[in-house]
Amino acid sequence: MMALSFLTLNANPFSSLICKCKASFDTSPHALDSACIRRAAHLADKSAGFTSPHPNFGCVIVTPTGVVAGEGYLYAQGSTSAEVQAVAAAAERCRGSTAYLNMEPGDCHGDNAAVSALLEGGVKRVVIGMRHPLQHLRGNAIRALRTHGLHVDLLGEDLTSEHIEDAQKACLLVNAPLICRAASRVPFSVLKYAMTLDGKIAATTGHASWISSKQSRNLVFELRGRSDAVIVGGNTVRRDNPRLTARHGGGHMPMRIVMTQTLDLPEEANLWDMSEVSTIVVTQRGARRSFQKLLASKGVEVVEFDILNSREVMEYFHDRGYLSILWECGGTLAASAISSGVIHKVFAFVAPKIIGGKNAPSPVGDLGMVEMSQALNLIDVSYEQVGPDMLISGFLQPLPEMAPVIPSPVETFVVDPTVSPFESSIIFFYKTWDPYGAFSNFSPHPIQMPDENGDYATWLSVEHYYQAHKFLGVDDPSAQDCVERIKSAKSPEEAARIGRSVQRKHPNLIRSDWDNIKIDVMYKALKCKFSMYPHLNSMLLSTAGSVLVEASPHDLFWGGGREGEGLNYLGRLLMKLRSEFLGESSSSSETPSLTV
Repeated sequence: MMALSFLTLNANPFSSLICKCKASFDTSPHALDSACIRRAAHLADKSAGFTSPHPNFGCVIVTPTGVVAGEGYLYAQGSTSAEVQAVAAAAERCRGSTAYLNMEPGDCHGDNAAVSALLEGGVKRVVIGMRHPLQHLRGNAIRALRTHGLHVDLLGEDLTSEHIEDAQKACLLVNAPLICRAASRVPFSVLKYAMTLDGKIAATTGHASWISSKQSRNLVFELRGRSDAVIVGGNTVRRDNPRLTARHGGGHMPMRIVMTQTLDLPEEANLWDMSEVSTIVVTQRGARRSFQKLLASKGVEVVEFDILNSREVMEYFHDRGYLSILWECGGTLAASAISSGVIHKVFAFVAPKIIGGKNAPSPVGDLGMVEMSQALNLIDVSYEQVGPDMLISGFLQPLPEMAPVIPSPVETFVVDPTVSPFESSIIFFYKTWDPYGAFSNFSPHPIQMPDENGDYATWLSVEHYYQAHKFLGVDDPSAQDCVERIKSAKSPEEAARIGRSVQRKHPNLIRSDWDNIKIDVMYKALKCKFSMYPHLNSMLLSTAGSVLVEASPHDLFWGGGREGEGLNYLGRLLMKLRSEFLGESSSSSETPSLTV
């Protein structure tokens, strides 16, 4: 169901002849191009919640007669690209066809898979909905395609019409989280609430189960499944004891975040159950140290802030790599988030009920406004009936322009505040979309490693190999099953989710020597990756003389940490590997000295 999509598209699937039919009955300029681009955006939206924090890509291959020959979408980072899937599905019908892409391909890994697929498939023309929003990737694929003789049309630049504007908007909306995050240095944030017809989110007693219908609540599960994290305040934890799961919204489970100034939280709560998904508590520095220790004993991560406010917290989660956040908080925190300018969109479920109550809470607290002329007006408002309820949604702020000033990786991932942001001797990397993102253990580069029998097995990424080796050799069918599940995971992120989840739930399945060998396991896998791929080897050697820092703000073992306190073992291993490769290169290039 597309009700909670960031996209405004017909929910009905397109048939294989949709573009041909559109062209037959609509003779206005670019009707066919618009229909097929919208289809590409519709396909891209299917991966929402799985590709994050990466773009949503869709591709449609259309023959010269207007028939769809192949389609594809990126399931998750590290899985087969949308273009490769579509070209493979089209087969011979791909030759002379037009490829429709909702967004310019982004080659984060040096393999040019998307561009190569279009070229090798014999595509004649490419229509692209929008340029890539990340500065170091923007325009690269477009130039490559044009250099190889393909005709490339970009919506809003090469093609303009009313139809094209609608299609372009669809492309922007399906990647709105990426665009907003890149331009504003905070994740794309959605405020969701359910209220009665008289504007109450609970009775005066605080009772709120249930304001909205079951149909509306099912859509909330779906919305959670599209988000990286769900955030609530301390009042919500104390009053509702929520689980914040996406149990009816698909396989993706968002992180749970609790934002509390005083850390006045119950010792027992559903959010402290870490068996399915983790919880992060953000609070004021120094708040209730003893309770922090209690949370830590349950596996809950606590992050302290000198000044706890919505923007500081969102900037932190931006640095942590989060793309979209769902706010399911009460009125006080909602007002703070709106005032801080971090809320981009609102979903309001209005139930046909009246509860009354002078002191009954409302969805948004005091914003300091005293006149109706100060009220915030939503943009691109839509209305939909969900069971007996009405869903009203819209943007609180417009989408940023498509030429934003995007922070460089150095500005974004500051590990040591004492180092100048222009210091060239430090190279930061974290997410696979960074300029040096291929250094990440999550980059989608398959490796071949010997198994316990000496036979070579293929792993889809270093992360697949690393996670599986937590359980390898353990004499337990559950551990062996976990290894197979990780090995067959569609993406590095999925492999990590499986490995971490099983480690949390069943620590007895972890091999007893894991803490002693995990660095060596990672090093062997990294060495294999940089040995198998010459372009990655060259990239690593090109950093000679620079310090490599894995800029994760929360991983204090593999990463550099929030304030440079991390051990940065991933960066250290890469520098060790670089030295090893440089030594081999130096040795192989040496020639015997000549004496006279």
